[in-house]
Amino acid sequence: MRHGPARAYAAGLPLIGIRMVVIAKTLALYIATALAEIIGCYLPYLWLKKSAPAWCLLPAALSLTVFAWLLTLHPQAAGRVYAAYGGVYVAVALGWLWAVDGIRPSLWDVAGSAVTLAGMAIILFAPRPG
Repeated sequence: MRHGPARAYAAGLPLIGIRMVVIAKTLALYIATALAEIIGCYLPYLWLKKSAPAWCLLPAALSLTVFAWLLTLHPQAAGRVYAAYGGVYVAVALGWLWAVDGIRPSLWDVAGSAVTLAGMAIILFAPRPG
């Protein structure tokens, strides 16, 4: 029995469309994972540095639990997931810097993020034997 892209291809869907769906789902999962980690770390930061109420630690713990669970949903080997995740984390963190902290990323921030995302794409989407 075929699963995933092989089943979709057998059903007559174009291969390029299947590949784009896989890439979109993969990126969405990585972005959700990064947001869960950033929220889980940002709330204790607010408590420690900005005098936010201690109850902020409860959603922080929940968010970090969700982060750990989301990591288990990635289909690649754990080491590859962590390596690729770093690139997405950098990009999402810079988005957070702009959206939440109100600080616009510099050209160098964007260039560095582009390099990490290129590395992530190579790690995740390069052809592999077998």
